[in-house]
Amino acid sequence: MRPLDPRLLRYARATRTFMVLSVALGVALALLVVAQATLLASLITFVFLEDGTVGWASVAPLAVVVLLRAVVAWAQQVAAARASAAVKRELRARLLTHAAALGPALSPPSGTLSVLATRGLDALDAYFAKYLPQLVLAVLVPVIVLVRLAPADLVAAGTIALTLPLIPVFMALVGRHTEAANRRQFRLLTRLSHHFLDVVAGLPTLRVFGRAKRQAAVIAEISAEQRRVTMRTLRVALLSSLVLELLSTLSVALVAVGIGLRLVDGSLGLSTALLVLILAPEAYLPLRQVGANYHASAEGLAAASAAFAILETPLPPAAPAAPGSAAAPIRFSDVVVTYPGRSPLPAFSGVVAPGEFVALTGPSGGGKSTILSVLMGFVTPAAGTVSPLPALREVAWLPQRPWLGAGTIADNIGVGAASRDVAALRSAAAQAGALSFIEALPDGFDTPLGDDGAGLSAGQRQRIALARVFLRDAPLVLLDEPTAGLDPDTEAELLAAIRAHAAGRTVIMAAHRPSLVAIADRVIALPAVAGVAS
Repeated sequence: MRPLDPRLLRYARATRTFMVLSVALGVALALLVVAQATLLASLITFVFLEDGTVGWASVAPLAVVVLLRAVVAWAQQVAAARASAAVKRELRARLLTHAAALGPALSPPSGTLSVLATRGLDALDAYFAKYLPQLVLAVLVPVIVLVRLAPADLVAAGTIALTLPLIPVFMALVGRHTEAANRRQFRLLTRLSHHFLDVVAGLPTLRVFGRAKRQAAVIAEISAEQRRVTMRTLRVALLSSLVLELLSTLSVALVAVGIGLRLVDGSLGLSTALLVLILAPEAYLPLRQVGANYHASAEGLAAASAAFAILETPLPPAAPAAPGSAAAPIRFSDVVVTYPGRSPLPAFSGVVAPGEFVALTGPSGGGKSTILSVLMGFVTPAAGTVSPLPALREVAWLPQRPWLGAGTIADNIGVGAASRDVAALRSAAAQAGALSFIEALPDGFDTPLGDDGAGLSAGQRQRIALARVFLRDAPLVLLDEPTAGLDPDTEAELLAAIRAHAAGRTVIMAAHRPSLVAIADRVIALPAVAGVAS
């Protein structure tokens, strides 16, 4: 893992400003460190060797330097906090925008994305507040200290120059192991969050089939593994900090022994000896801090790397939508779609005329939903063409598992609709057979729903999603098992509503049930896929 990932400079402009500011503040802090050591050594020599009296005039310069050093250190912390907030804001915006542009086929799972965009990127605080400022100081302070010590004591400066490189070498050796440990920890955390999200979403079904306790055991197993990996990572961090502290302590001790011997021998003055003894620990301190803070920042860098992997995923090529495409025949020419780890779906060809109601039939896993996803632009065919690809504003889509977001029922029905007035909402809900149960709710259309329509049954969610299709009033309608989860009586009512809504529109519907197939003008049977049962 690089100390400063160049992609941070590319994807987060705030990092560039922060780096310039960090270098300027680092130079100021290094100069103040040298000034403080020089003044302190002179003051001690003045008191002990020259029997001088300590007064305000002699202490004031040192006090000013100490105060300035505190101010610069405070400015570094403030700049780091603001830069971290700006970088996280910019990365989150880019990440979510790019994930939305990738579409459901290429974007990461929602659990992975939520952990990455929240806790993952939050871990960059330690990187900007602790690691990066110390990294700048680790470059500047030793150089400025050596420049100051070389004229005063070349032997001590040479000793420091020879021992300083040992710390970065050991940091690199330890860092390789730490990076791998942090990546494992972040992968396990992502897996735990994703699995937990899936379990919560499917909890009603799991309870019906008596599998809820088994999934609780699975979550406990993943949690225990994540805890073990976290403890191993902390053990590495503590041991590596011990190694770096030991190296720097031995290096300072080596300098101190040399100073002591030459001071006793009389070949070195007290003022110079004090200057070296004060500055030597300051030369090693930033490197020690870099090693100690590396572990705190490693999780944030691992999350940033995962975010960059998503940001660098190429967007699917967008086929231009032809003007008035909904009024033109839709032609599929030898469309082939492949999924990782599966054989390619059989090539599909066909024509859907304007105003035609077509049902796609075939075995589960045979590609019916995939054909609709290709039309929506969510999936890019490996071969073949679809022309013209409709503009999304001309499409009303009902997926196999409809999405309902946190908000009111009116908000969910009105997604993508040109008009949301009460009369239009009531009309669409009545067409979908949802008006009666909506009006029975205490707040009617203003009833708040949880994520994924929490608070409604599966059939009610399906009817809300179907009402959304009716309200959108688009010329092209794509339906994927629109009556899934409905009882036969409700299904019969909705079949008539769907058939009436199809008048004057192009409708393509993926269907298994004979009752759905019966209301279509034409049926296109997809060929069976090897190894997939009907």
